[in-house]
Amino acid sequence: MKLFKLNKIFFINIVTLLYLSCNDSKESTIGLFDNAVYIPLPKTILSPKDNPTTPEKVALGKLLFYDPILSGNKDVACATCHHPDFGYAELKDLSIGVNGKGLSMNRKFNSPNNIPIVKRNAHTILNTAFNGINVNGEYSPEKAAMFWDSREESLEKQALAPIKTLEEMMGHSFSEDIILDTIVNRLRNIPEYVLKFQDVFKTKPAISSINLGKAIAAFERTLVTNNSRFDQYIAGDSSALSYSEKKGFNLFKKANCHSCHSGPMFSDFKMHVLTVPENEKLNFPDDGFEKTYAFRTPTLRNLRYTAPYMHNGKFENLLEVLEFYEDIASGVSKNSNIENEKIDSLNKKNRH
Repeated sequence: MKLFKLNKIFFINIVTLLYLSCNDSKESTIGLFDNAVYIPLPKTILSPKDNPTTPEKVALGKLLFYDPILSGNKDVACATCHHPDFGYAELKDLSIGVNGKGLSMNRKFNSPNNIPIVKRNAHTILNTAFNGINVNGEYSPEKAAMFWDSREESLEKQALAPIKTLEEMMGHSFSEDIILDTIVNRLRNIPEYVLKFQDVFKTKPAISSINLGKAIAAFERTLVTNNSRFDQYIAGDSSALSYSEKKGFNLFKKANCHSCHSGPMFSDFKMHVLTVPENEKLNFPDDGFEKTYAFRTPTLRNLRYTAPYMHNGKFENLLEVLEFYEDIASGVSKNSNIENEKIDSLNKKNRH
């Protein structure tokens, strides 16, 4: 922690930027910086060619997003772990899906329980419409990386994955090969859903697992925050950020944080090995992407609403995150399952 203590002001300024809180009214003397790797989030939201967004489809997707009928035991909805009150994420390190009650920090397993805890922290759904966007603002909604290990592409596929996962929504009563058909049959037996799906998709049968994913994805694409003060600042409004926030942004780049947290989403959407300590709640190590212990760079947008941090929610606040980065910059792994030489080389550059 010695490096952290020596650079306390440095870290506080970065934290100020990441929080993007307007708490400094001092007139800025720092001009617009070289923001070559930062542009505002687009105003236009792209959709896949085979899933154009319509108001009716969004309304249907929203209804499905909040309906626990999509889970095997009808006891958990998409919104359970991605609730708007908690930044469309939750204030919990690892989620409780099936056989739970309550929301966020108040969610607990029912008793008795034979369902494992979800092994990773719930990503916020805000701005996932822009996943995969590069420094030039280009992205493909069909190829958008999803989940901490990018195991799915597109919001359409992401929407169905939790339904097929035992601890998230499926439960023990059904197997992965029949759960989607089970959910589809449930929806087909509800007249209101039949009418809504027919109105939106105009196909026979209108209710299918593919259309289920399309509807939820259409709703999730409306959950964007593309006019933040940071977006306004990057677009040219120098008064949109405070003096300390601008200073933090400069220090953020000086520390080379932008090597991974680049582009409009503050993410390169690549995999990196950082040796985050294991979460003690799991009785096994999480070896991440293709068993390499790598995880995708998360967005830094709306960061103040999405604690705790990292793929397993190991760190409760941003200061813990920054201390961790300072520690591994010396090349020493913080996870006994990962050798020192496996630490991503980008974390060793330009650290102070």
